[in-house]
Amino acid sequence: MIRAIVALLALFWVSSAVAAGVRGPAELNLYDTPAEARWAPFYADLPPCDDTRVLYDIAARFHQTENEYWGGVYAIGGYDRVRDIGFRADGLSFIPRRYCVARAFVVDPKAPPELKKPHTVVYSIGANEGIIGQPSGVEWCVVGFDRMRAFAPDCYALRPILERWIGEYKHPEYGIRARY
Repeated sequence: MIRAIVALLALFWVSSAVAAGVRGPAELNLYDTPAEARWAPFYADLPPCDDTRVLYDIAARFHQTENEYWGGVYAIGGYDRVRDIGFRADGLSFIPRRYCVARAFVVDPKAPPELKKPHTVVYSIGANEGIIGQPSGVEWCVVGFDRMRAFAPDCYALRPILERWIGEYKHPEYGIRARY
C-alpha cells in the first residue's frame, strides 16, 4: 500500500513538472549548444601542445616581431616542460581551444650560449583560427616580452578562465610561474 502511494505521488510530481514546462536542472539554450552541433561547426581536432609546427610557429613569429618591430635580436632557442593546462576549458559551446604552457629559452645571438634565460610561454591553439587554409591558429605570449601589455598581467589573459583564478597554485613543482 505504501509503495502504491509513493508511486502515485512520484507520478503526480513528474506530471506537474512536465505541465509546468521544466525540462531538467539545466535548460538548454543557444549558448549551451556544443560547437560541433552548430550550423557552422567547429571541430576539436587540434594538434597537441608539443607539436613541432606549433612550437616552430611561435619561435618564428617571436623572432620576426623582435627583429622587425622592437629592433631586438632575441630568439627562442628551445623549449622545455611543455604541458597542457586546459582543453576546451571555457566550455563546450565556445570555439574549441587547447591551452598550453612551456618554458622557452630566450637567447641573444650575440651573447654567449650560457646566458640563455628561461621565460614562460603561454599559448592557445584554436580551431579554425588560422589563416585561410590552415585549420588551427596559435595565439601566444612570452612573459617578460609582452611590451604592449596585450595579455597583461604576466600573460594571464591568454590562460583559460578557471586557470586564471584557481590554477596559480595548481602546479608549483614546475616552477615556471612568472615572477618579474
